[in-house]
Amino acid sequence: MRIAVLLSAGRHAVSGRPAPVPVEVQAIGLAAGLDGAELSGLHAGPDIGPLRDVLGHGLPRLVHLTIPDGDDPLPSLAAALREGAFDLVLAGRTSQGGEDTGLLPYALARALGLPIIADAAALAPGEAPGTLAVEQALPRGARRRLLVRLPVLVTVHPAAPAPRPFAFASARRGLIETRPGLAAPRAAASLEERPYRPRPKLIAKAAAGASAAERLKAATEAASGGGRLLVDPPPEEAAREILGFLRDIGVVARR
Repeated sequence: MRIAVLLSAGRHAVSGRPAPVPVEVQAIGLAAGLDGAELSGLHAGPDIGPLRDVLGHGLPRLVHLTIPDGDDPLPSLAAALREGAFDLVLAGRTSQGGEDTGLLPYALARALGLPIIADAAALAPGEAPGTLAVEQALPRGARRRLLVRLPVLVTVHPAAPAPRPFAFASARRGLIETRPGLAAPRAAASLEERPYRPRPKLIAKAAAGASAAERLKAATEAASGGGRLLVDPPPEEAAREILGFLRDIGVVARR
C-alpha cells in the first residue's frame, strides 16, 4: 500500500516558533502501523524548516515541493499525488499557526476525484483486498467503524494514538527529496465594506408550564436585548453607562 502524509508548516501553540503539527505526526504513526505500507511525506512550501524532525517519528522519506512564499500549494500537491499513484492520502484536520481553514484536504479530494473520510482515530486493513477499515471519531467520545475502498483521502483526528517517540537514528536515516513545485499565485481576496446592520434577535422562550397563548406569544415576538446604544458618547457619559451596567449585573457593588 502506497501512503502519502501531507505535512504543513505549523507553529507551536504556546511559543509561536515553527514546529511540526502534532496531528500530522499522529498520521505518520497511523500509516506506519499498517503492514507493508510504503510511506512518504509531502510538503509544498518555500522551505522545509522544522519538518526535518518528522523523519525521527517513523517517516522514511519526505518530498519537498518548492513553491514561492504565499503561493497556493494545492496544484503542486495534486500533481505529486497523481504522479505517485498513492492508495491512501492522510492529512491533519487543519494546520496550526497559519491560514488554518481546514479546506485543503477537501479541495484536494475534489481535484483528485477521491472520496474523503474525516476524523479518523484508527486505521486497519480491510477484510477484502483493496479496502481499509477506518475508526471515525464522533462527538462525545463515540466511534464509528467504516469500510472504504482504496484509493481514499483521510483526515486524522487528535484522538488518534500519540505519535511515535523521536528517534535520532531514524532522523538520520530519513531521506529528503527536493522537487520544483507548480507556481500558483493566490488571487487577492476581494473585501466589501458594509454599514453595520443589527442582527435578528433571538426568539423569546416560554416558561415551563405556560399556556398555549403564552407559548404562541413567545414564538412570535423577539426577545429584548436590553441596554442602550451610544454613538460617540463623551468619555464621562460612557464611563457612567459602563459603571451602571456593571452594578446591574453585580460585578461592582452599589454604594
